[in-house]
Amino acid sequence: MVFVLEIIGTIAFAISGALVAAEKKMDLLGVIILGMTTAVGGGIVRDIILGITPPVAFTEPIFALLAIGVSAVCFFKPVRNLIGKTQVFLLVMDSLGLGMFTVIGVQAAMPFKNYFLAIFLGTLTGVGGGVLRDLFAGNKPYIFVKHVYATSSILGAATCAVIWQFSNVAALIAGFALTFTLRILAAIFKWNLPKA
Repeated sequence: MVFVLEIIGTIAFAISGALVAAEKKMDLLGVIILGMTTAVGGGIVRDIILGITPPVAFTEPIFALLAIGVSAVCFFKPVRNLIGKTQVFLLVMDSLGLGMFTVIGVQAAMPFKNYFLAIFLGTLTGVGGGVLRDLFAGNKPYIFVKHVYATSSILGAATCAVIWQFSNVAALIAGFALTFTLRILAAIFKWNLPKA
């Protein structure tokens, strides 16, 4: 089940990156790089922080290769037009990916028994690829200006980390469910944090 959700999250994030690249009129390589970066960038940064080198995205490249393939398909305008008509589907997939990658980040940090590290890495794994996508595309990072995207990840990661001491499975489910639900509700009701 976790593997399936990782696949869904990878596909969703790759599509997200590829669409941004297409909006910026990037060439095929740009679309592929931005899609792959969005899909696996958060995990790469997490692995570097944990001292896992080379990062898992390179030693077990199934997700990176999937992201490359999805991004290449999204390069073609008819595919992008079809995706553009399925915004609800994309929102759900993106929310699944955010929730899944958030708890995977927490899981990677839990052997260190450090709650701050777990929450930080959970959030970083969930939103890191999107931040890299926005920076590479020359945009202000989405997580700083739109809805409570990163906040959903932070709260989900914190929930997962706190419950972990009682049950790993319950922690993963609760963290995922909270992140996913908050992300969906924030998008539907346009929840935003106060702006300066």
